[in-house]
Amino acid sequence: MGVEIQVEGLTKSFGRQVIWQDVSLTLPAGEISVMLGPSGTGKSVFLKTLVGLLKPDSGSITIQGKDLTRLRESDLYAVRKLFGVLFQDGALFGSMSLYDNIAFPLREHTKKSEKEVRDIVLAKMDMVGLLGNEKKLPGEISGGMRKRAGLARALVLDPEIILFDEPDSGLDPVRTAYLNQLIVDLNAAIEATFLIVTHDVNTARTVPDNIGLLYHRHLAMFGPREMLLSSEEPVVRQFLNAQRQGPIGMAEEKDADELAQEEAEGHELPPLPPIPLQLSTSDGGSRATQREAGAWCRDNNVTPPPGSFEGENAAASPRQARARAEQRPPGAERPPASAVHPSAAAEQPVAAEEPQAPGSHPPATDGTALGANGHSAAITTPIESLQPANRWRSQARGGPR
Repeated sequence: MGVEIQVEGLTKSFGRQVIWQDVSLTLPAGEISVMLGPSGTGKSVFLKTLVGLLKPDSGSITIQGKDLTRLRESDLYAVRKLFGVLFQDGALFGSMSLYDNIAFPLREHTKKSEKEVRDIVLAKMDMVGLLGNEKKLPGEISGGMRKRAGLARALVLDPEIILFDEPDSGLDPVRTAYLNQLIVDLNAAIEATFLIVTHDVNTARTVPDNIGLLYHRHLAMFGPREMLLSSEEPVVRQFLNAQRQGPIGMAEEKDADELAQEEAEGHELPPLPPIPLQLSTSDGGSRATQREAGAWCRDNNVTPPPGSFEGENAAASPRQARARAEQRPPGAERPPASAVHPSAAAEQPVAAEEPQAPGSHPPATDGTALGANGHSAAITTPIESLQPANRWRSQARGGPR
């Protein structure tokens, strides 16, 4: 299980340049949190400060009762073992094979035998869908594979906290979607505390349990996903909905003249878009820390935007959603308990189309299927269930922490 991180009054500057000040938040144990913000607002600096690579000017970072800002270097070194970090570009050693890159932390920080190292490395490579690529160099693989190799290296010491510094940077939307699914599946399997820095609004709207937004040298807001996605706060609303109207401009913030011109021209913010369902695990289940869809809005008497939470399992609690995902027709075989690795599914060959019987209807391509009467019906079978499964998730869930 992950650990909680408490941040109180954190301030950081470089010389006279204040990066952010008086930042306070709590990253809940085992949950996925996302930190957003315009470019140059200090999101990566925040990650480096959390792990102790940078010292804040003031404030505290408390993990398991220890304030990292006051620890000696030797004690800080021990606390850092709780962390795994996925850097923006993977930060792999170019002259080392993927196997040696992933094995590096084990060889540097443990006294495990080479057999133990091999078992761990292969298990983590299997987790991220890289098994069979052990001998390849970073320059011989795609950017998405380098990200997954960096993630495997971040996992080898079984961290309680994993920090992701723009994991989707440089990836196309399809690979970003696969990486998001991998992150959700990993969190369900190892139940560590995740913090993701990203610019991708779709990731922020569908993946995390909590969202934070850094803006104009302070933390504009941090809280449950539904709180920010239903917020009328101008900065939060503008950023999370990728809109031009609002206080954020090309130079981080608009000046008074720009805002006055927008007001004079009667530019109104468009209505809030519906809040999407949170991304489920590959097998259609829910994570241990995942909240019921609409729960925050209901508990705080907030009316979500029209059309929010539409879809299967929208009103189900995590336990109900998991039970519903396991339901199957009488006599059908029980599906594998393990998750399907999404990136492996991307490499599966496409089956040839079967000839259509006379009078039948061609397959739809927009996420629907045609019934016998020619009317469309929603496809309820998860796409992932049509792809081969591996065993990593069930093994990881049952393994020692």
